[in-house]
Amino acid sequence: MPYRATARQYVGRPMSDLNITPLIDVMLVLLIMFILAIPIATHALQVPLPNGAPTNPIEETNVVHIDASDRLFWNGAEMDRQGLLNQLASAAEMDHQPVIRFDPDARASYATSARTIALIKDSGVDNFAFVGNDRYRNFDRVR
Repeated sequence: MPYRATARQYVGRPMSDLNITPLIDVMLVLLIMFILAIPIATHALQVPLPNGAPTNPIEETNVVHIDASDRLFWNGAEMDRQGLLNQLASAAEMDHQPVIRFDPDARASYATSARTIALIKDSGVDNFAFVGNDRYRNFDRVR
């Protein structure tokens, strides 16, 4: 006859099994509290993306100019930031990338110039040059 344990053998002995139900309850409550404590993302990062074909021809050497009124120009044709981004992205996708020359006016704002340089960098253009810096070597002549 096989040995069978009876209930009387376990009376008075401590239970050696771990009851994990309270542990699971506590972990679920902590998980819910962490979910509620995480702030909702209310800000958005605006990343400019090209959304069309270039409106002006892309030449072997192109000039991006900013005038004193902070207007953007591509080879003499005025355009907005999105149009400039489309031009730059199309130039960056070419097999032989053209040279992009950056030529801001001395009275152009620094913020517009910095944003335009960042736009050129983000477009993927590799052949980039600053031109006309020698004109502004002596700041007292620029007025």
